[in-house]
Amino acid sequence: MIVSTAPRSNIKAPFPWFGGKRRAAHIVWPRFGNVPNYVEPFAGSLAVMLARPHEAKNETVNDLDCYLANFWRALQQAPAEVAAHADWPVNEADLHARHQWLHAQAEFREKMHTDPDHYDARVAGWWVWGISAWIGDNWCRTTKRESMPNLKSIQGVHAFAGDGTGLDMRRPNLQAGGQGVHNKRLFLIKQGAGVHRKRPDIRKGGRGVARQLLDISGNSGACGRGVNAKYSCGAGSRKLPDVSGHHGNSGRGTHAKYCSALEDYFEALAVRLRRVRVCCGDWARILGPSPTVHIGVTAVFLDPPYGVSDRDKVYNHDSLDLAGDVRAWCQDHEVEPKLRIALCGYAGEHDELEARGWDVVAWKAGGGYAARNPDNQNAHRERLWFSPTCPKVDRPEQAEMWVDG
Repeated sequence: MIVSTAPRSNIKAPFPWFGGKRRAAHIVWPRFGNVPNYVEPFAGSLAVMLARPHEAKNETVNDLDCYLANFWRALQQAPAEVAAHADWPVNEADLHARHQWLHAQAEFREKMHTDPDHYDARVAGWWVWGISAWIGDNWCRTTKRESMPNLKSIQGVHAFAGDGTGLDMRRPNLQAGGQGVHNKRLFLIKQGAGVHRKRPDIRKGGRGVARQLLDISGNSGACGRGVNAKYSCGAGSRKLPDVSGHHGNSGRGTHAKYCSALEDYFEALAVRLRRVRVCCGDWARILGPSPTVHIGVTAVFLDPPYGVSDRDKVYNHDSLDLAGDVRAWCQDHEVEPKLRIALCGYAGEHDELEARGWDVVAWKAGGGYAARNPDNQNAHRERLWFSPTCPKVDRPEQAEMWVDG
């Protein structure tokens, strides 16, 4: 039986997300149909699930990134509280302070992986606020390099005694009466200098703290210096918050114009997520029989980190080998009549599936930050592979759906 679809939902995640599949949702849902069960092991921004064109039934999502999974859990249970923590102006000092604080929440991360009901509204609010203002791809990234102690040629307080550093450095510097604030002698020439000078120097607007003119000069073509420059180069560009906008919005994610009423927006998302089960852990843990075929016909949307060496490394939990493991799972379950599987990747990444009867569909992604580079062709490499059990359609964009009888 064929029926008309309901209008595609306009609700979407309140944060930018690399590799989001919202533009592909109109291709995916005709191939899935109005299934009673939906499973997404790599949740991300939930772009495809949120764009479902008919009423949701059973839905289970998962992500290994505990900050991401926590946001969706907290949004379900406490949308107003999450909105209160996320409603904050873009501020560079706050951005780095909160980033540091979020990194320090080891106990929170442990609970997210061990307690299926745990969530933290403040962590969720600060996380979504920060990812909407952060430039680059390493917001709240936890890597082995960051978590391991420094074991190279022992440094600081762990340096070997006797080398004049670390714990062996017991005596303060007493040369010339000490240095800096410990210098015993006052500067008495010309009634003192700097802030100790009795008479303000009014030449050229004064000097030091008395000088009234701001430094509005620049270097290397920039207007202003440091954080006041129009742009920064190299590693310095990572220090500035994202205050740009796109598609008519002033800012991104929670800082965009359309998010001005955050509480109402988050409440609407909470209503949509009310019956969604949000898991946090390994992708395969929600692909067993219990959360899939035991419920009924199940659509499985798989969007792992792509297994190609020339892509950017942008995920908090990244792997070039994971896509191969996911493809192997697809091959093992491709003939299960109650499973309808979609796998995302780049052109050529899963060609062996086509020889096994899978359909492949090309689509164009938005491009994100990479779209600013005219030589970047990644947006045109996007492909979707559909298992032989997925319903056939004449056109990927057709406005009709198969309904299970």
